[in-house]
Amino acid sequence: MTRGYDVSEVKLRLIKLLRDSETGISGVEISERLGINRVTMTKYLNVFSAEGVIAEKNVGNVNLWFVYEGIEQFQFPDDYFRVQEKYLDYIIKCSDFQVYNLIRSCINSDVNVTKLMTEAILPAIPQIQKYFDEGKIGKAEEQLMKSIISKSIQVVDLVRKNPKNEKNVIIISADSQSILQAEAASAAYHSNNWNTSFLGDMSSSIDILFDLELIKLLSKIWKSKQGLMIVVVFADTEEGLKFFSESFYSVKGKNDENLHLILSGKVGKKIKIKSDLQTEKLEDIIQWSETKFENV
Repeated sequence: MTRGYDVSEVKLRLIKLLRDSETGISGVEISERLGINRVTMTKYLNVFSAEGVIAEKNVGNVNLWFVYEGIEQFQFPDDYFRVQEKYLDYIIKCSDFQVYNLIRSCINSDVNVTKLMTEAILPAIPQIQKYFDEGKIGKAEEQLMKSIISKSIQVVDLVRKNPKNEKNVIIISADSQSILQAEAASAAYHSNNWNTSFLGDMSSSIDILFDLELIKLLSKIWKSKQGLMIVVVFADTEEGLKFFSESFYSVKGKNDENLHLILSGKVGKKIKIKSDLQTEKLEDIIQWSETKFENV
């Protein structure tokens, strides 16, 4: 943003300053107490406000700044387990406000997004399913909890990034059961500066015409075939993985050496489905993609 300041350090100091104030603090006072000139501080305040960290409120003739309730600081990697416990607790309570603020707090604490997904967000999904199977929650509650998880992932995905033209990924969910895993992968790729095209649930496109749709899509978002293009498919069934694998390889040409396929879902030991990588672990997917990009 500006030279001479570390954005993360300014954010930490600002949150601490505002949290210690019950009445809010003006921009002028914030500038003086943090030792940052007013013009620069105003830019920081506007950015942090857009991120949902702080809020501005007019009190009389003065504009005061407040930190959002629930915003806190974490120390990673030590606090991943604490975040996991808080996240699941808020999800089960259907407390969406607390969930979103918890995610914002993680982002403000420079969390590794891939680890946030694998250590806190994704583990909540099977727990919700378990509660539903045991009759502890109903279908409506289950759907609400999954909706909150989806929106919490979107909070992560809204963080500004500068994607590289050479890093391209298309993410597909073959069914509605895999949509949250696909959304988590989209946020993880986005946080690593990938040009991410998230297609969502594509189960309605499982037909003989999908090959043509994929060709058209690739020609639109990977026109010059610059750098790397990876297609990642999440599926709850072997049939879904097999369909998209066959579609992919019917489209991939002999000269498309930088076009790759990753499949994520359970596949039986005796089942052979072609891909460049098959794994259910998000961290392995991201690591493989980054390594492949480095070797392009």
